[in-house]
Amino acid sequence: MLIIPAIDLKDGACVRLKQGRMEDDTVFSDDPIGVAAQWVEQGARRLHLVDLNGAFAGQPVNGEIVQAIARRWPQLPIQIGGGIRSLETIEAYVKAGVSWVIIGTKAVKEPAFVREACQAFPGRVIVGIDAKDGWVATDGWAEVSSVQAVDLAKQFKADGISAIVYTDIARDGMMQGVNVEATAKLARDSGLPVIASGGVTNLDDVRRLLSVQGDGVIGTITGRAIYEGTLDLAEAQALADA
Repeated sequence: MLIIPAIDLKDGACVRLKQGRMEDDTVFSDDPIGVAAQWVEQGARRLHLVDLNGAFAGQPVNGEIVQAIARRWPQLPIQIGGGIRSLETIEAYVKAGVSWVIIGTKAVKEPAFVREACQAFPGRVIVGIDAKDGWVATDGWAEVSSVQAVDLAKQFKADGISAIVYTDIARDGMMQGVNVEATAKLARDSGLPVIASGGVTNLDDVRRLLSVQGDGVIGTITGRAIYEGTLDLAEAQALADA
């Protein structure tokens, strides 16, 4: 299982939000490339980047930073989410060296776009499913839809997506532990690889996720915990490897 550091970009800085609220942010660094270097030095095997401004704008806002990170570490797999709502945006990221794009809001509102993206960029598309009590949220979590997370996941399996990033909004940035049960159930019911997101606080959370690896949970994204020091990235990855 991969332990994947998150770099959330807002106004050019590296921040963390609580439950996706843009006004409730903590700025950790105004040098996102330096932050990326820190995680690479600690053994990160993949980076999770989010253009928070882009998620609300509907198009990349911090795209230049993402591209700069991808160019600096060409061998490091990078996944990017936030504001990816056109094939042109995907193409620009792929050309810059990004490994996967994460489609969120557009996947819920225009499911056909996921199929188009998978056909145009096979193996490059991840769907981000953000849920609150099992219901999918969109538009930077500002809206909760009438779509169940599991139903949405099943819908995209046939399109050829590579994985799902599943975020439990209630846990994100709150340091309250991962919703392991919901994450494992989504992996089992959808038959897709799932990357957990939201709530990882310490090694106990990593251990709990490792117990459901067999269900198809292939990684976990961690943000606030590694920035505030309650989780050591290298130690967590070593535990996962063992």
